[in-house]
Amino acid sequence: MYQYDSAKLTVLFLGGSGTISTSAVRLALASGMDVHTLNRGTNAKQRDLPAGVTSLKGDVTDPASLAEALGDTHFDVVVNFLSFGADDARRMVEVFTGRTGQYIHISSASIYGKPVKSWPIRESTQRHNAFSEYAREKLEAEHVLFDAHAAGFPVTIVRPSHTYDDANPPLPGGWTMLDRLARGDEVLVQGDGTSLWTLTHAEDFAQGLVGLFGNSRAIGEAFHITGDDVATWDQMYSMLGDALGVTPKLVHLPSEFMLAGAPEWFWSEMIAGDLAHSAVFDNSKIRSYVPSFAPKLTFERTTRRMVSWRADHPQTTGPDAATDAVISRLVGGYHVAREHFLSLAP
Repeated sequence: MYQYDSAKLTVLFLGGSGTISTSAVRLALASGMDVHTLNRGTNAKQRDLPAGVTSLKGDVTDPASLAEALGDTHFDVVVNFLSFGADDARRMVEVFTGRTGQYIHISSASIYGKPVKSWPIRESTQRHNAFSEYAREKLEAEHVLFDAHAAGFPVTIVRPSHTYDDANPPLPGGWTMLDRLARGDEVLVQGDGTSLWTLTHAEDFAQGLVGLFGNSRAIGEAFHITGDDVATWDQMYSMLGDALGVTPKLVHLPSEFMLAGAPEWFWSEMIAGDLAHSAVFDNSKIRSYVPSFAPKLTFERTTRRMVSWRADHPQTTGPDAATDAVISRLVGGYHVAREHFLSLAP
C-alpha cells in the first residue's frame, strides 16, 4: 500500500473547473500538492484556477485524446469528477491501473434510496433510485469500481450531496429560478416546502475530499461528504429573498405533478427521485478519516455571496429562456388546477 507525504502528492483532477471541483483544486494547491487538471477547456462558465496548476487539455470520453494528454505520467492521486456509468468506470480502471496509488471516483448521494427508512443517512443506507437515471448510472459505476478494488484497484468512492458554490445556486433551475425570485415572479417549490434538505458549499466539501488524498485507510471505502447545514426548502427561498430584499412568491406543487407536466426537464426527475424527500446525513465516517473536516459555510451566510456574484457576472448568471418557460408552464398548471378545485367547493 502506498504511503505518502501529503504535501508532496502529485494529484490529477479529471475536471477541475466545475462547481464542486474548483474549490478542491484550490485547497490541494494551497496545501502544497503538485496539482494537474485535465478537461477540454471549452466550458464558458468554468472557474478561474490559481497560478501553479498544470492544465492538461484532453477529452476523457475519447481514449486517444486522454492517452495523449496523460502521456506516461504517474499520479499519486487521480480524482474523477467526469465519470458516469458502468462502461466508463471500466475504461477508467483500464486507463489508471498501475498509474495511480489512489483513484477517487466522485459519485453522488442521490444513489441513496428515497424515502429513507432510517435516519440519518449513513454510507450503509440502501442504495437505489427508481426515478433518476443520473443516480442509477452513478451506482452502476460504483459496482464496477468495487469489483475492481476486489482485484486490486485502489479506489475510494466519494458521494457529494447538493454541493454548490457562489457561481451556482442550489436551486432547481439555477440562476433562472433566482432571477424569477429577484424580479418578483412566482417560484416553484416541490411538495409543501417543509422537507429537510442538506446543502454543502464546495469550500466545505473540499476539506473532506482533499483530506482523503493519500490516505491508505480510505482505499476500498465509500464516504459521503456533506455540510451540517439543514433547512426546509421554504426556509432556503426565504433566506435568498432576504439577501435580494424581496418577499418570495412560492407556489407549492406535488413532485409527481412536475414529472407529469415537464417530463423533459432534468430537474423534474431529480425532484421526484431525490429533492422531494428529506435528506439529513451522518458525517461521522468522514470525520473519523479526516479529523480536520469542519464545515463552516451556512446557506444563510452564502446567499449574499451568490447575490454579489450575480451582480458581478451578469453574462453567466442570466435566466435561461427554455427553463423559464418550463417553470412558467408548471406554475400556470398549478393555478389552473387550483381554480378547478375551488370551483368544486360547496
